[in-house]
Amino acid sequence: MSGTAAALDRTVARVLRWGIGASIALLAIGVALMVVEGVDPLGPPPPAFDPADIVPGILALDPLPFLWLGLIIAIATPSLRVLASLVGFTRTGQRRMVLVSLGILVVIALSVALSSGAA
Repeated sequence: MSGTAAALDRTVARVLRWGIGASIALLAIGVALMVVEGVDPLGPPPPAFDPADIVPGILALDPLPFLWLGLIIAIATPSLRVLASLVGFTRTGQRRMVLVSLGILVVIALSVALSSGAA
């Protein structure tokens, strides 16, 4: 394995490690805050997700935004891994792998758009 390929592998591994670590930490904080506040996870459904509520909710130590952000990061981490690979393949001139990475990102984007009703 060349030095460039090893560097790309390390970068991708770092993206995955940090993404999953951040996700687990945020989910753990959210669960701990639920326990402290006595929130019943099987109680009434929470309000609908609103991205604008994440930052104010985290600053207010509301458990739900921690859980939402943890889930968002967990879902986004594999896409960030593909994006990191795309950048690495572009830098190393691996055109075929650039096309594969772009294809994967297009499929992910279409899936998100179609599932959210945006397309």
